[in-house]
Amino acid sequence: MSRSRLALLALIALLGGCGSVTDLKPAPGEHLPVKPAMARTTPTPAELLTAPTYAKPDRVDELVKRSQPRHVDPFDLPPPTGSAAPPEPAGTDPEPATNETGPVVPQ
Repeated sequence: MSRSRLALLALIALLGGCGSVTDLKPAPGEHLPVKPAMARTTPTPAELLTAPTYAKPDRVDELVKRSQPRHVDPFDLPPPTGSAAPPEPAGTDPEPATNETGPVVPQ
């Protein structure tokens, strides 16, 4: 009995999927959308159903198609070796830094 029910459900599913396919048309008494303000013509139903290119951009997963040696970069210099920070300018005395903001004045 369960096989016959399963066969009946499969038959109903197959019959439901074989509908006729026709061009889309507006319902009787209805019209297509009006022409957009900057468009030259009224879009057809196929144009209205087609997604614009910015809605589905092409995906680029591989940026390099083939292995290539890198070009020499004249500004890619190694860091200086073993040098210290530059000295203070002549004539300046470094002052110690403190966190004090000044005297507290009661209000």
